[in-house]
Amino acid sequence: MDRISTLKSLIDAFPHPSVLIGRSERILAINSHAERILARNAEGRHYTAVFRQPRVVEAIERVLAASDTEEVRFLSKSISQDHVYRASIQPLSGPASAGVLVSLEDLSREEGLGQMRRDFVANVSHELRSPLTALSGFIETLRGPAAKDAKAQTQFLGMMEIETARMTRLVQDLLSLSRVESEERVKPDERVDLLDILSDARIVLDGLAEEKGVDLRFPELADPVWVAGDRDQLTQVFRNLVENAVKYGNSKVSVEINLFDHEPYIRGPAVVVDVRDDGDGIEPHHVPRLTERFYRVDAHRSRAQGGTGLGLAIVKHVIGRHRGRLRIASVPGQGSTFSVILPLA
Repeated sequence: MDRISTLKSLIDAFPHPSVLIGRSERILAINSHAERILARNAEGRHYTAVFRQPRVVEAIERVLAASDTEEVRFLSKSISQDHVYRASIQPLSGPASAGVLVSLEDLSREEGLGQMRRDFVANVSHELRSPLTALSGFIETLRGPAAKDAKAQTQFLGMMEIETARMTRLVQDLLSLSRVESEERVKPDERVDLLDILSDARIVLDGLAEEKGVDLRFPELADPVWVAGDRDQLTQVFRNLVENAVKYGNSKVSVEINLFDHEPYIRGPAVVVDVRDDGDGIEPHHVPRLTERFYRVDAHRSRAQGGTGLGLAIVKHVIGRHRGRLRIASVPGQGSTFSVILPLA
């Protein structure tokens, strides 16, 4: 087997898209991974007809001329998705038939995670900036014009307490989200009664429902409903969903439980807990994004209600850890239903 044939065999075995370009500036070999990205039947063609990214073409020219290794990044656009690639261009030493090897690495996932981190930091900074700015203004006022005004001091201290509570909720939700994400691959093995968890949620939220004039109804079942779960996390899920329903509903909120011998998503026995409200409902284009971090349908109303924009993200991750599913159905003007599907223990 000659040198070129050996190189072709090696390139075919590479896990990354790879292309061998000879000193003739024509493609000597290309593996199947690279063909899917660049072009089929590329062997024998000039590399500029296959690599249409100017930065990659220029880098190949420099390596062919100077035999130095180079790396460049480029964006490949397609109908379904854009991809970010890193092209590593390395000279191949040897006889005149040798040239350069171009290997491509898809960085789309890493780039996406990096952008998610940047967006997350930006969102947290934005959420903290407002209460911190308010607190700074209140402190300045209390030290100046209101230094001897008892009524103003009481008013501003009350506002400071509200803003401090808002930041505390945000920090607590951030810690909860971080903890849930770190445990997401660990399936809970404790056996808990879902009715007990819902009873705890009712005790906590009855006062809020009464304050807002909402008729809050929970299921009356005699027998326990056992699931494998983390009691604290499931309590957080149902408190969050019922609290949202009370805050954004109008006059009625109901929690309903249904048991199924076979639920298609769970592929086995399951319990479905529906939290229904008679609120304004949610426009269809908002529904798929409700579980994104900091996503709000009505940002002003959410903040006024004390929301951090992380509640449903936490709910989604907790349910995912429990091998369950969150289903959201809403019709504008007719309310919303948040359904938690969990496997029975």
